[in-house]
Amino acid sequence: MTNPKPAPKTAEYITELIHRLRQAYPDAHCELNYETPFQLLVAVILSAQCTDVRVNQVTPHLFARYPTPEAMAAAPRAEIEAIIRPTGFFRQKARYIQETAHRIIHEHGGTVPDQMKELLKLPGVARKTANVVLGEIYNHAEGITVDTHVKRLAKRLALTDEDDPGKVEQDLMKLIPAESWIEISHLLIFHGRRVCKARNPECAHCFLNDLCPSAVV
Repeated sequence: MTNPKPAPKTAEYITELIHRLRQAYPDAHCELNYETPFQLLVAVILSAQCTDVRVNQVTPHLFARYPTPEAMAAAPRAEIEAIIRPTGFFRQKARYIQETAHRIIHEHGGTVPDQMKELLKLPGVARKTANVVLGEIYNHAEGITVDTHVKRLAKRLALTDEDDPGKVEQDLMKLIPAESWIEISHLLIFHGRRVCKARNPECAHCFLNDLCPSAVV
């Protein structure tokens, strides 16, 4: 006789979920390429409605030309737009990253802020972007990064019933121990990209299929 699986949203369920994800993805990490905090901030802004793979194809050229806030702020807008065009919404994103560069120079002494409230004042920066920067650069968690993968998996794993990313984040923060807030987003994103895909999730081969309420095996 098999043991019954733990009910979703219980401490036992969360503990087992995190344990299995850690075992499967011990190297889970941010997959955007960057060399400085400013470059990460720009890369995350560019990742809106775009894949990390595409962003990583664009940023080497962008950062070779404009590696610092000072260089980005002084760049011709049309040149930035031309480089980042493949990421989509390129005019809006070019304005965001250039205005953000100006703010960082004039309001933060050239340093990317390490506080959520200050990051959210920057053009193009919402909680997702701020959470990535705080966790990746400063190892500081004020919330949980919710991108399209995290939102999808949170619903499939019955961690939330919400569709709004802000509400999904609040639900996850109530369930996930604070010391795992940074880690959980990396783990869920890795799993979402490799197994629990938007279309045709690989439930039959998923190591969570006996836990997941949405699994079709």
